[in-house]
Amino acid sequence: MDDYEVKFALLAERMRQAGMPQLAVETLGLYFPRLLAGESGEIAESELDPVAGLPDAEQLDAECAVIGRQALSETVLIKLNGGLGTSMGLERAKSLLVVKDGLTFLDIIARQALAAKVPLLLMNSFATRKDSLALLDNYPELLHFGLPRDFLQHKIPKICRETLLPVTYPAAPELEWCPPGHGDLYPALVTSGVLKALRSAGYRYAFVSNADNLGAVLDSSILGYFVRGKSPFMMEVADRTAADRKGGHLARRRLDGGLLLREAAQCPISEQNAFQDIECYRYFNTNSLWIDLVALEKKMADCDNLLELPLICNRKPVDPRNPDSTPVLQLETAMGAAIGVFPGAQALRVPRRRFAPVKTTDDLLVVRSDAYSLKDDYTVALAAKAGSGPVVSLDPLFYRLVDDFEQHFPAGAPSLIECKSMQIKGDITFSQKTSIKGRVKLANAESQPLTLPAGLSISVDVEKESV
Repeated sequence: MDDYEVKFALLAERMRQAGMPQLAVETLGLYFPRLLAGESGEIAESELDPVAGLPDAEQLDAECAVIGRQALSETVLIKLNGGLGTSMGLERAKSLLVVKDGLTFLDIIARQALAAKVPLLLMNSFATRKDSLALLDNYPELLHFGLPRDFLQHKIPKICRETLLPVTYPAAPELEWCPPGHGDLYPALVTSGVLKALRSAGYRYAFVSNADNLGAVLDSSILGYFVRGKSPFMMEVADRTAADRKGGHLARRRLDGGLLLREAAQCPISEQNAFQDIECYRYFNTNSLWIDLVALEKKMADCDNLLELPLICNRKPVDPRNPDSTPVLQLETAMGAAIGVFPGAQALRVPRRRFAPVKTTDDLLVVRSDAYSLKDDYTVALAAKAGSGPVVSLDPLFYRLVDDFEQHFPAGAPSLIECKSMQIKGDITFSQKTSIKGRVKLANAESQPLTLPAGLSISVDVEKESV
């Protein structure tokens, strides 16, 4: 056997021993030869043109809502629920974190699905499945749709950067594995039998989004626009700001004018400044997608279920908590990259309120505060008085991990509805009925913790240097 066959045989055998289906092995086989050939998955500036303008969700006509309501009976809600929130110190699904009014992400998502009268499916990982399904036991009404409650994302071996063999890490063998990115959605729908089950039950449309983005709700007008346009695939994008400059952006292939998604890991290092130019590349991917399941079923059949997406090659240590551990490669794909493989795929500009992910405790504090409210239909919306919402920056030394974060806000989030920005440096604990207004900077330079008095209201229009 040649070098490729030997190395891939070891990867394939490890996957089979772990119970991965043959399609997952063959899907990895699409990308591994490209890695051996020295491909990095990079997409250069010379291959791209910016997207000048797009249809706008805020300008859709009334007919779209009518069509969308009629199509709800053919629509399913799919939430990506494989994340553990390890960057926040969590050891189970991030969606089980209490986020608003005593409800977890998953509680709110389940209630949104019931309010819209559509089925909910989770794409779980092996690490998130048990606890997440246990919570959904509280919503037996979801079973009335007669569909599976979830399907599993596959896993693949991390690859030693030096040898290009499956990495071994006896100290924590579970860290030898990684998910193959959320582009695994498509083969996982096939291997689980869920795509077939959805089509057999008469479902035509799927709205797919991240479980930690409570702004991504099933909107009947957007659904109607998608149905009326008869597109096989549609990506929601929002206007890029400075805060989004490192996120994946939408572009056009110079070769044929088709849309594509470029992630930061696919940009050559020498072109990072161009990648982060938000005036040139105006739209970022919110990771909320609309998929015509008939078109997906046909596409997967046409390619023998081996949907080849652009490769993302992530370079990391095998143990993310130990930067000195063995350097590895994680081969991934992005589900939004399918915009480049479906002829007729399109993008729709959506308002910022549809993108409210919780990636850090900074985000969690804002969503828990009165800057956001929970509506009767369980949508989480920015309060009108909050404007574009507060920008919060918490000292990672004291607030990055959820347990530490909770200890510093024992009475819950302060009032932030009139806050434009808040930056905290040092060890500061908030008491009951604290109110922050305007632009505030709080600092405790002392080694001793500081507790703010109950009922304190801080209102400034310039940075406050200390308390």
